[in-house]
Amino acid sequence: MSIRQRNGIWWVDIATPSGQRVRRSAGTKDRRAAQEYHDRLKADMWRVEKLGEQQKRSFEEAAVRFLKLSEGQSDYATKIRHVAYWRDQFSGRSICSLTADEVMDSLPTHVVYKYKGRTKLTAATRNRYLSTIRRILSLCAEWGWIAAAPKMRPQEEPSVRIRWITHREAASLVAAIPRDWMKDAVLFALSTGMRAGEILALEWADVDLARKVAWVTADRAKSGRARSIPLNDEAVATIRRRIGTHEKLVFTRNGTPQPQIDPKMFGRACERAGIENFRFHDLRHTWASWHVQNGTPLFVLKELGGWETLEMVKRYAHMSADHLAAYVDHVTFTAQRSPEIQNATGEGGVRSLINNENLGGSSLIRTGDLRIMIPSL
Repeated sequence: MSIRQRNGIWWVDIATPSGQRVRRSAGTKDRRAAQEYHDRLKADMWRVEKLGEQQKRSFEEAAVRFLKLSEGQSDYATKIRHVAYWRDQFSGRSICSLTADEVMDSLPTHVVYKYKGRTKLTAATRNRYLSTIRRILSLCAEWGWIAAAPKMRPQEEPSVRIRWITHREAASLVAAIPRDWMKDAVLFALSTGMRAGEILALEWADVDLARKVAWVTADRAKSGRARSIPLNDEAVATIRRRIGTHEKLVFTRNGTPQPQIDPKMFGRACERAGIENFRFHDLRHTWASWHVQNGTPLFVLKELGGWETLEMVKRYAHMSADHLAAYVDHVTFTAQRSPEIQNATGEGGVRSLINNENLGGSSLIRTGDLRIMIPSL
């Protein structure tokens, strides 16, 4: 039998003209649709072998190959989630049949949470889904599976949110946190600028207190690049307080590893401290803002924070104008005369010229060149 059903889903079983056996899910519970998929796939395979036409690759083939290339990346779990969504949209389709309009129309619009219910997705989240399938299609073009990847413009995203607090607000926040483990995590974030995931995954093997340095390994870094974290005295003191709390991890909750920072505990501490619209990740923005305000060059901040490009750090540039201060007096209005006027009228400038004319001095005629005056006859 050329098609058979497994757990409600129809599968096709085809022998190519050369004798190769192909078994593949039709991705449907409809027998007629599965039979149509079988007949079309068999015809395509015959045309490839007998007529030399280019083989049509399925979306599933492209997705599997894409995921294999992505193994080991820090956002691999996110890519799996995106691919699972797109597989639901384009299961059984040949990759060459996908159009830009189809992809854009199939972008997710909402997500259903257990407690929040149906929630609209932001433009940034939709763009992440789009980025994944754009990458798949670009790779297919590189592999020769399609002639060219369809062009799709990402949705416009709002400006990057930068929320930071003052030193006084930070002190109030730390004082409002009831649990030592959370308090230490906040202090460490303010001292190093590390992300929540990097802090909670930090191991004792990645810390050298004698050299005052810690390391974020490539598999835990958002950028996928390992980096060293210089530790100031406050960061070292925080780590020393954590000694003995867990044999492997530096930051745990009473010895229990945490997958994320407790958002409720952090939110309540912010309320008690009188701080509004503030998330744990904003501690990283606060750390970066304090650095810029104290004169740290942007290219140094880029390396300290582990950002991939300088463009990502320039959003903090407005926090300091020290690098512009040396140039502000190059142009003034009241304390500096134009060199052209001084050359034309002498040291006295325009005011001297007018006074001389009112006192009966020789009058001057302005020529076509506004910088040149000649005596009248």
